[in-house]
Amino acid sequence: MMKFLGGAFAALLLAGAATQAQAQFYQGKRFTILVNYAAGGPTDIETRVFARHIGKHLDGAPAIVVQNMDGAAGLIGRNYLGEIAPKDGTMAGYFTGTAFQYANDSRPHRVDYRTYDFVAYQPGTSVYFVRTDVKPGMKKASDILKAENLVSGGLGADNAKDILLRLTLDMLGVKYNYVTGYKGSQGARLALQTGEINFYSESPPSYRGVIEPTLVAKGEVIPVFYDPNYDGENFTDTNQMRGLDIKTFPEFYMEINGKLPSGELWEIYKRIIALNGAMQRMIVLPPNSPPEAIKALRAAVEKVNADKSYAEDAVKTFGFVPEWTTTEDVADRVRRALVLPQSVNDFMTAYVKAAPRGR
Repeated sequence: MMKFLGGAFAALLLAGAATQAQAQFYQGKRFTILVNYAAGGPTDIETRVFARHIGKHLDGAPAIVVQNMDGAAGLIGRNYLGEIAPKDGTMAGYFTGTAFQYANDSRPHRVDYRTYDFVAYQPGTSVYFVRTDVKPGMKKASDILKAENLVSGGLGADNAKDILLRLTLDMLGVKYNYVTGYKGSQGARLALQTGEINFYSESPPSYRGVIEPTLVAKGEVIPVFYDPNYDGENFTDTNQMRGLDIKTFPEFYMEINGKLPSGELWEIYKRIIALNGAMQRMIVLPPNSPPEAIKALRAAVEKVNADKSYAEDAVKTFGFVPEWTTTEDVADRVRRALVLPQSVNDFMTAYVKAAPRGR
């Protein structure tokens, strides 16, 4: 009997030690959050609020560091995480636009994005705005229809932002030129302020935190529309736009034309917002990360979702509270979504090549 009790007690001790070791996975470590866009952009703004709170929820309370690695419309940071970053759970990506970017790229990669360990994703949107000095003068959203010498800016020809900017203008029948390759939204924003471009879009953190209180408040730009959430069947509003008097693109189009758009451009638009919008932001670990790291990070993100101080900080900084999906099947959901029909990829390839250039 004593031998049995002794064995049981030892087993309990071992189990407790294992649980404690797992619970303290990040004890004494430094946890780096890699942002795939430049400092000052919407992803960076949102990440830094997240970074101020995630540390207290990660078991072991590691030191938190934010690192920016921009370039190639977010591709450089994404590739770095998979190819070079440590695979020990101490670095995770806080990425924007990587789901659509991968799904629309048929080129081979040294490390396939579908092999990364996806921890959480967040829906998002983009707010489109135009300079008020575009001839003959932009006083209300519908004035975009008569814009002269409109120049749309972007980050990369095959980037979801660029394609959506072009698709919406093409569906509206607006003539425009197109300049791309800006190094993040901060670079494109500077180009907008200097008049190099005059039509652009930003996600709500930048729009609410930077564009609205400065450029909109000064009368330099006006909002035109934004992309709704789309689940493959229905359009819905997003909490990121609450309190802003801006129509969704389908609402804007219907107000002007009395009906929704139709045809190939419309179908592609819906495909993009269904993927890029649903998974605009992603928290990602490198391939083959320790299961303990995946579990600990997922649990921490769940706690951030319920953290009132995080919510208050987010609302104060950019006007809304990010809503992360962190279920155990997140990785499977993302991997399934990363595959687009070949017909869609073929259209995208042709559409990118046909982009108007310059002024």
